[in-house]
Amino acid sequence: MDTINLASDIDLEQTGGAPDPTRSDLHLLDAYSEAVVSVVEAVGPSVVSVRTNARSGRRGGAGAGSGVIIASDGYVLTNSHVVHGAGDLEVSLTDGRRFSATLTGDDPATDLALIRVDAPALRAARFGQSARLRAGQLVIAIGNPFGFESTVSAGVVSALGRSLRSTTGRLIDNIIQTDVALNPGNSGGPLVDSRGRVVGINSAVFAMAQGISFAVPIDTATWVVPQLLARGRVSRAYLGFGGQSRPLDRRLSRALALANTRAIEIVSVEPSTPSAHAGLTPGDLVVAIGERPVESVDDVHRLLVAAPIGEPLRVTIVRGAERREVVVTPIETP
Repeated sequence: MDTINLASDIDLEQTGGAPDPTRSDLHLLDAYSEAVVSVVEAVGPSVVSVRTNARSGRRGGAGAGSGVIIASDGYVLTNSHVVHGAGDLEVSLTDGRRFSATLTGDDPATDLALIRVDAPALRAARFGQSARLRAGQLVIAIGNPFGFESTVSAGVVSALGRSLRSTTGRLIDNIIQTDVALNPGNSGGPLVDSRGRVVGINSAVFAMAQGISFAVPIDTATWVVPQLLARGRVSRAYLGFGGQSRPLDRRLSRALALANTRAIEIVSVEPSTPSAHAGLTPGDLVVAIGERPVESVDDVHRLLVAAPIGEPLRVTIVRGAERREVVVTPIETP
């Protein structure tokens, strides 16, 4: 009977033999696994289960999601759609402890919410910078939908700069698209890079496309969270008109030296609003706000997010065949 001798890489190298071709692949797999395991061990204790009981009239009844501890004194970041309209909130840690939670603030327009539990010395996760992500980068989604243990999925960043429409109709910009599989109840849990830093909050799965999931960038959360802490909501500038995008006549655009190919046609103006006070009327075409051309309602929303409330804002319109500058002073969105 023939005998088979098993030799290690070291034995083969010492005797001048060729190394096992699968050995380097095993090392790569070990490195990948080690990276994921180390991230889960570091961040897992900061991931919580969020359970909700519905208030009267809330759709969907009781629900469950995930969240991530962002401050040791009990603040937890999660999705708005997990807690919006909920009555009782309960948070479960991976060590089995359960706490009642209160809603600190909610922003459906970015699908982010902040809740708090009265528990001492919790383990907070570290934030990274989603602006530094690159397509192809390793990311790990961690959830805790039912308490006691974390669920883990790993994959790569598929695309950056995507936009996803929230429940309010506004676009959430710079959405992170990944191929990470999200388990039920993982909404609100963190998307983490290979160094254990939170780079996004897992928000949604596109049901019609297999293997595509999305996360709200953590850079958005760092802007939203202070406002939720301060007032429980995000302040956004409000002008008070309704509009729709429509093509701009090329000859008119050239005659008025406009960079636009489209404009926002005002179809309604709410009474006693900044737009009404400024004299805007249905039929006016909004072509710029400040120095920035606008061609869609989403463009207007993006600019109003950064517009200071209570400070005059120049709006460029076309009325008939005439270009005009109108000063509008935004108020906070009702």
